Amino acid sequence: MTSRGLAALSRRGFLALASGACFAAETGGRGRIFPSFLKRFPDPATEFPILRLTDPNHTSFLAPAYARSFARHGNFLVYASDMSGKFEAFRLDAKTGQSRQITASENFDPRNFTLFGEDRYLAYFDGPRLIAANIAALRTREIYRIPDDSEPGFGLTVAEDAQFAALIEKRGSAHRLRLIHLADGSAAKLAEADEELRDPVPRPRRASVLYRRAGSVWLANYDARQNYRLKLADGEIGPATWSADGRAVLYLNYPADPRNLHAIREFTPDTNEDRLVAETSQFVAFSANADGSVFVGASGSKASPYVLLLVRAVRRELTLAEHHASDPAMVSPIFSADSQRIFFVTDRDGKPAIYAMSVAKFVEETASAN
Repeated sequence: MTSRGLAALSRRGFLALASGACFAAETGGRGRIFPSFLKRFPDPATEFPILRLTDPNHTSFLAPAYARSFARHGNFLVYASDMSGKFEAFRLDAKTGQSRQITASENFDPRNFTLFGEDRYLAYFDGPRLIAANIAALRTREIYRIPDDSEPGFGLTVAEDAQFAALIEKRGSAHRLRLIHLADGSAAKLAEADEELRDPVPRPRRASVLYRRAGSVWLANYDARQNYRLKLADGEIGPATWSADGRAVLYLNYPADPRNLHAIREFTPDTNEDRLVAETSQFVAFSANADGSVFVGASGSKASPYVLLLVRAVRRELTLAEHHASDPAMVSPIFSADSQRIFFVTDRDGKPAIYAMSVAKFVEETASAN
């Protein structure tokens, strides 16, 4: 979402809220418009301005940080919310602050959804069905159906070329990593284990998928001929994802000694090199901007429940805001495509809601589209 877009949001959002406009364009609620719930306020700790984008009387979530919630040109974001009475997907317009209901599902899964295809489509689960929705036309197509004896696990992503989706299926304790060809719905099994698999992330510019297996991180090729555990640093492994160019895995490392700081580390699969990027103020969630020069993280410290920027070159942090989330992992902060805004989730004001902040003073603008 661009700075211009959110500026327009702040000017026009209250007008949309005052109008109370809410109508159904189609049966089942698809196309229904909800008014803006935008609220601007200074953060109590830093006095930096914050925008609350959704209503804290209802639960709202962004897609996982490794998936996509934000349009590359910044004109909208998609999110999951129960404000219609049950969880559905919504498109929040950057100019008006209004939200349009995208899905009318029987059992929408708020853990598993992502934008793809030049921001024209949303992939999501409705029960066992993997669906692609045309966001503008509100038409849907079933791509794949999970077998009757199984259900969706945690994780759904679409590769940057929009040809394949990676997802997790589970049956009791057994989990499978599937690769789905979006054009015809054909499925290939890349990995299977009698323990939790989750968080699949296709590798940019490569034919492989990063995923979590129990407490470790694995890499599986599209052809299923290679599937191996990455030799990461000792200690517990937190969130992990690819660098923008696909050359390295960025991950949080929690040292075995609790007196040591949580750290962002970088592992290069092609050379098996693992190195420290920076120690953090006990990050439990993080993401990088488009060129990997700056990170935004959520601290799990009870004494310092903050959202922070970390500049890679100098390994220094800047406190942006308090999050005060009941579970710091839910904060899951992420940059807009142009690196000028950050977004995060917290239940500080009630139920989980989505918040935005400008970081244009601290972070250089990056390309907003591929």
